[in-house]
Amino acid sequence: MKRTATTILATAALLLAATGCGGDDSAGKTGADGSKQVTLTLNWVPYGEHAPFYYGLQKGYYSAEGIDLKILPGNGSGNTVKQVAQKQTDFGWADSPVLLKSVASGMPVRSLGAYLEKGPSSVEFFTEENIKTPADLKGKTVGGTPGDALYATFPAWLEKNGLKKDDVKVVNVDAAGKIAALAEGKVDAIMGFFHDQAPTIESKTGKKVDVLLFADYGMNLLGTGLIANTQTLQKDPELARKFVRATQKSWADAARDPAGAVSAMVTLAENEPAPEVLTKQLTLNLPLLGGEGPPGVNTEAQWTETIDLMSRYAELKDPGAPNAYWDSSYAAQG
Repeated sequence: MKRTATTILATAALLLAATGCGGDDSAGKTGADGSKQVTLTLNWVPYGEHAPFYYGLQKGYYSAEGIDLKILPGNGSGNTVKQVAQKQTDFGWADSPVLLKSVASGMPVRSLGAYLEKGPSSVEFFTEENIKTPADLKGKTVGGTPGDALYATFPAWLEKNGLKKDDVKVVNVDAAGKIAALAEGKVDAIMGFFHDQAPTIESKTGKKVDVLLFADYGMNLLGTGLIANTQTLQKDPELARKFVRATQKSWADAARDPAGAVSAMVTLAENEPAPEVLTKQLTLNLPLLGGEGPPGVNTEAQWTETIDLMSRYAELKDPGAPNAYWDSSYAAQG
């Protein structure tokens, strides 16, 4: 039986109180059976990208590592990073550009690997707009949200593709209102994460959506991945290794069994999209995992590219080397 949203939040509050998050240097409370009670806070309310976590939970991959996992909904990557920094949750799932800015501001967090190696940043629009390349955006109105990495890098992406900033009219839209703005015809296109939003837009409007990925046109920013508090890594590195190991297995096996991952999420998640939307979201998500290696294994070159782009175009102050943001030692090479 599914847990209600109220039950999830109540359980989370009790768990956080019991674990001492916010003050204790260790993560998780040890249960009577010896397992560690661990929380993972997502970047948003559950959608298709998160299905692998529920798959691993249902398959027992986390329990096999001695982890009693609770998956909690999020409210944006920025808030998730803050919760991890303040030890209000044990692990987080957050967008890498947001992590970079958070570390630069002094938050004690590190990435344990970006799983979406090909970033989902994109411009989304209805197929009827007949937009095929970035050049076709000339004269169009595009909705974006000030403060996010897409908005910050969009002018540079236009320039990379032969357009001037003034060739496109950018309309400031709240993150929660972008889909409505597109559906109501207030803008011709929106900036967003296509694997999440495009299936939702199609479901709401009955219209087909096309996208232009930043990564396909010269600008790749690493996407979402696992994060942890640096004190957690210092005090209980073995827990982090177990958590990452179970997560890598969950994602690898979910990629081979998308239908099973969707089914697990329908069974275990709360307030998730309809199964057909979940299926589309997960299907669009899987190609973003990148190369043939295990999920979550990155290279210094990938992190350097994202750091450089954020430094040049998104006001990442005093950028450091990749190891200032990312600990490569936890994700197994296979």
